Amino acid sequence: MIVLQPVLEVYACDGFALWPVAESAPHDFLALGGALGPAEVGTAVMRIADCNTVEPESDGGPPRPADPLGGFLHGLLTMDDLFAPGGLRITDTATGITLLPGCCSGLGERRDWREIVDGDGWASFGHDPSPSAERRGDVVRLTVDDEQDDSPVIELSVTELRRLLADAERDLTDFLPSAAAWAARHVPDHATAVTSALGRALDLPA
Repeated sequence: MIVLQPVLEVYACDGFALWPVAESAPHDFLALGGALGPAEVGTAVMRIADCNTVEPESDGGPPRPADPLGGFLHGLLTMDDLFAPGGLRITDTATGITLLPGCCSGLGERRDWREIVDGDGWASFGHDPSPSAERRGDVVRLTVDDEQDDSPVIELSVTELRRLLADAERDLTDFLPSAAAWAARHVPDHATAVTSALGRALDLPA
């Protein structure tokens, strides 16, 4: 069976104290969806906010608030272009082969997968590793790392990939209400703005 999940790249949260977060490995991927617990949602919000930190007034925007919470959320709440590191994780449970998004890949770039099923039939997703996908007739060939001559591959039909991509969009859409409920509880003064920013970072419809 082929399993496809939208995942956020996360790191260990040692020392973070603004709200509860889940324990994470030094480098890991968190699958996003509507069933995450509060600590996991908190981890996702922490990671996305941290990725969008800006130096005070370096971009000509408003100065960073002095309070720790406002200061930490400053970039998330003031930047127009937001980034959520990660992408789509695809696992063939029969073989154990997993394709992971590479470095510098973002969840907002997952639309590139549509190029495989409805566009020119090829796309890549970051580097170190350098995963790619190519349509060959009615089959899509997923290469775990293009930089390796003997890279593992996963193959699935175009029809199956299209269905899995639609399921991934539903997972992300389901995540946002969970994040909104989390924000209302943990950052009530910023709840609406945080929820809106997360939607933009994940390239979800307004």
